[in-house]
Amino acid sequence: MTEFEHVTVLLNEAVDNLNIKADGIYVDCTLGGGGHSRKILEQLGPKGHLYAFDQDQTALDYNQENLRDWLVAKKLTLIKSNFQQLKQKLAEHGVSHVDGVLYDLGVSSPQFDVAERGFSYRQDAILDMRMDQSQALTARKIVNEWSYGELVRIFTRYGEEKFTKSIARQIERKRQEEEIQTTGQLVELIKAGIPAKARRKGGHPAKKVFQALRIAVNNELGVLEDSLGQALSLLNPHGRISVITFQSLEDRLVKTMFKEKTSLPELPRGLPVIPSELELEYRLVNRKPITPNQAELEANHRAHSAKLRVIEKV
Repeated sequence: MTEFEHVTVLLNEAVDNLNIKADGIYVDCTLGGGGHSRKILEQLGPKGHLYAFDQDQTALDYNQENLRDWLVAKKLTLIKSNFQQLKQKLAEHGVSHVDGVLYDLGVSSPQFDVAERGFSYRQDAILDMRMDQSQALTARKIVNEWSYGELVRIFTRYGEEKFTKSIARQIERKRQEEEIQTTGQLVELIKAGIPAKARRKGGHPAKKVFQALRIAVNNELGVLEDSLGQALSLLNPHGRISVITFQSLEDRLVKTMFKEKTSLPELPRGLPVIPSELELEYRLVNRKPITPNQAELEANHRAHSAKLRVIEKV
């Protein structure tokens, strides 16, 4: 079996909040190490089914063995696809409505830990960062070919980096001399673009730029917004969506989309009855995000930024 060590974050909270029905149809949009999928499958009866998406072949190969019993029992379908194709891929399996959808966003531990994938600023490797290894756009291409203005835009928007312009200038100067090929080279350029005093606080100096590149390479925010809209339209009455985010941009997007679906438009004062066409289709299951408990935080340092938000179709 392919090695795929991954500690699932907010495992019980995310699945419990789906309110699993034994005969329900569920979707795990981010299969990864299969932790959430296994927890869902354990609660399904003979008529229940889970469709699990992942664009990373490593995850699919691993779960052919890891979740073999449910595959053999025909209770699980693995789908190699970006979850942006959620509706289309489910339709190919004759599915037009579901009882629950789960998203565990961000990069799985194996993607971070396998140096050759080029996600980590702590290990020197070729700049890559593709979740789908068959796509053309890589971090190396962005760093070497995108304009100074485009680099400033993504480092600011997706990384919320303060020293964006000086970092982009360092990259621009270096690539005129030679191609920037590795994560190690990029880390040194980022450090050179950040004042020494600022480098000494707030975690690894390359963290924000690497996050920005990963989001840009995989179009993570655009894909999430599109997919989440599809998931909301697929829900049966009382169906739920659980979304785990690991950074503020994703969390803000999920929070905004859920708020739009669960808030009435501004109504005239003194309106005695809300018109039926304005009655809300969805409700927030938790007003504030659910976060990991102390035991989970101590056991898994990657859980620290995790937030879970849940919405239900009423």
